[in-house]
Amino acid sequence: MNSASPTNTAISASNDQLLQLCKAGSDMLRLQVLRVLSRDAYSVQELCHILDCRQSGMSHHLKTLTSAGLITKRREGNSLFYRRSYAPALADLAPLHDALHSSADLIQLDLDQQHRLEQVYAERAERCQAFFAEHASEFGEQQEQMVAFNVYGHSCMELLRSSQNQGGELAIEIGPGEGAFLAELSPYYTKVVAVDNAQAMLNRAGEFVNQQALENVELVLGDSRSEQLQPNSADCVVCNMVLHHVPSPADIFKDAARLLKPGGLFCVSDLCRHDQSWAREACGDMWLGFEPDDLSEWAAANGLQDGAAAYLAQLNGFRVQVRQFIKAEPYTLPTPNPSA
Repeated sequence: MNSASPTNTAISASNDQLLQLCKAGSDMLRLQVLRVLSRDAYSVQELCHILDCRQSGMSHHLKTLTSAGLITKRREGNSLFYRRSYAPALADLAPLHDALHSSADLIQLDLDQQHRLEQVYAERAERCQAFFAEHASEFGEQQEQMVAFNVYGHSCMELLRSSQNQGGELAIEIGPGEGAFLAELSPYYTKVVAVDNAQAMLNRAGEFVNQQALENVELVLGDSRSEQLQPNSADCVVCNMVLHHVPSPADIFKDAARLLKPGGLFCVSDLCRHDQSWAREACGDMWLGFEPDDLSEWAAANGLQDGAAAYLAQLNGFRVQVRQFIKAEPYTLPTPNPSA
């Protein structure tokens, strides 16, 4: 009785995976799916809406892309969300895997597709804003059910002080909540700007700022793309327990990179991936946490390098990642030495 040798088995697996990759890249709609997924994760229903496709057809295309190892899926509450997979199934096929992603990025969505894509983000943002408008007064208590501020706040400031102990001219906090971390930033930065797109939450932060007499703190109603926030201006950008609420976590990394000075720090505290779906209703969570690699991939895509990190386990089953990312200094050619 003949059995396949390990070498033949490996060759067969490699050939099969190569065929799957080639098959996945042979259809324009599948390439458009990859293009859309370059930005964030989407449900089947959202992808059907964006690309104007029936769910049965979209499910078939998603299965093909998943088999090729180009995308992966995970459950968020009652829905499955798909996102790109940056790790190839076989290392030998990494060049083709990466080339398919890079080539898909070159695809231009038509105006209708782009409009429907923006609709998805607008609907996500409206749901988020509606939650905070209704629950601003009890949000602090609900957040405490998951992770208390003194758990992640202390660790975030400790890492920030160790990397930027002299402070700086400007710190920006995206989504300050009830404002507690503003009191940590205020003594070390000439100016602190807190930006939030929910007026009710910004009012809560404003009350805290007034109570603590934080005279160098400015409150801005808007988001991380607000015109009041100037590019290349901030020594640090802080985003504490915000990513799991926003429509596009990847965009926050893009905006932070734009706002930071070269050498500046992007400080993020957020939940690691979990399966406690009650948080979606109780706390308005859009995402059930993130894998550490998710944050690293978004950072790398925007020229941010991994920095210091801490991981905090909680008795209620949640785990918090406190991360720093550094905006790379621009490379300059060395000055020629005339005497050399």
